[in-house]
This record gives sequence, C-alpha cells and structure tokens, in this order.
Amino acid sequence: MSVLIQVKEKAFGIADKRTVVLDDIHLDINDGEFLTIIGPSGCGKSTLLKIAAGLDTEYRGSVNIHGREVKKPGISQGFIFQEHRLFPWLTVEQNIAADLNLRDPNVKAKVQELIDIVRLTGNEKAYPAELSGGMSQRVAIARALLREPEVLLLDEPFGALDAFTRKHLQDVLVDIWQRKKITMILVTHDIDESIYLGTQLAILRAKPGRLQKWLPIELPFPRNRTDTSFQYLRQKVLEEFEKTEHSDYSEGAGI
Repeated sequence: MSVLIQVKEKAFGIADKRTVVLDDIHLDINDGEFLTIIGPSGCGKSTLLKIAAGLDTEYRGSVNIHGREVKKPGISQGFIFQEHRLFPWLTVEQNIAADLNLRDPNVKAKVQELIDIVRLTGNEKAYPAELSGGMSQRVAIARALLREPEVLLLDEPFGALDAFTRKHLQDVLVDIWQRKKITMILVTHDIDESIYLGTQLAILRAKPGRLQKWLPIELPFPRNRTDTSFQYLRQKVLEEFEKTEHSDYSEGAGI
C-alpha cells in the first residue's frame, strides 16, 4: 500500500461539549491510485485530508506513507488548498520554486517542466494579480509537485471556480496524474467530479464521519459525463446518499 489512513476517532471540544467528527475510518490506497472522497457537509472530509497531510495530529489513529508514519507536514505529502495561497509579490516561476533557488539550473529546469505540464507556458514572469483563478490554482499545483511528493492531497481545489474553468482544470489534473503516476487523494462535494477523476471513490456519511461505501471506478480515460456507464455510477452514488438521513444530497446536487 502507498497510503494507509486509520482514524479511530477525531473529536473537537472537551468534556460534555465534545463532538466526534470522524469515527473508525480505514483507507488503504495503492500506489498510483486516484482516490476521490465525497460526502455531505460536516462529514469531516477536509479534516481527514488534513490528518493525512500531518496538519492535524490531535486524533486517535495513524497515517503511514510507504510504511513511514506521518506525524507532521513534510515533502512526502503535497497539499493543495481551495485557495491558491500564492505570494502576490512573486512571479509564477518564483511562486513554484518558493524557497528553492531559481538560479540553480536543475531547479530552473524542473520549474519550467512543471509550467509546461500545467499549461502555463508564457506566463513565467506574470504575478498572481495578472492571473485568473484557474491559472493561480495551476501554479499552486505545480508548486506542490516540485518537491516530488509521494502523495498529493487536494482539498476541493476547484470549488471556487466557474464550471468551464473547473472542467478544464479537471482535465489538466488527470493529465498530471497520468504523467507523474503519483498517488492522489481529492476531497470534493461534486458527485460528477468524484467520478470523472477517481479510480476509487470513498463515500462518507456524517455525524460522525464514517466510511459508508468504497467504489472502484473502472471507466477508461478520457471520460465522458454523458456516457451510460458514467451515469450508472452517478446513480449508484446518489443511492448511497439516500441511505443516510444525514445526507445533504438530492438529484442534481453537486453539479
């Protein structure tokens, strides 16, 4: 296994005001898989991702990447937030390089390779204020990939984007995943996105967050949302949400 996430319990608060957010979560993700995690609001999706990244260590359980326990943030876990969090005073290439020296020919070459992969060639000297939201998010993805993480964790990275830009970046992300063969775990509230991107799909239920269903997505790439097989899987996911009274989803949700 590439990533093993075991959360016996994650809670917020103390004493009688203590709320259990995640309970008995166990995820085994193989090398090179693209796991998408979906669930209603309040099911602990983002909290689970932060635990996997080592950003939240106040829980009972463990996270292991290739047998090494994750106890803090590190280069093995790349993390993409919903907001791009770029430095406004740095150019695209400087944001990607971050604390690495662009004068180093090896760093420069790697940065340029990633700029090409995320389809930003020609924008190397642009500043964040000159970029669209989608372009800024591509810079954030390239920055996370520069350090060659073993797993890339994405917390609703396209949630704030318009539908057209979102679709474009989904295709960019699939292209990166296929090129780099990196294990990816993406949290989303969008059913179509979870099926379009994932090779495995984890459905969480809420209060507390538990794994309700694990579905393999055995559709070839590139995928077509109007395809019968795609729509069949979409219906299966919707049926899973209907099994829990805590679901926020109904027909047409998350599109």
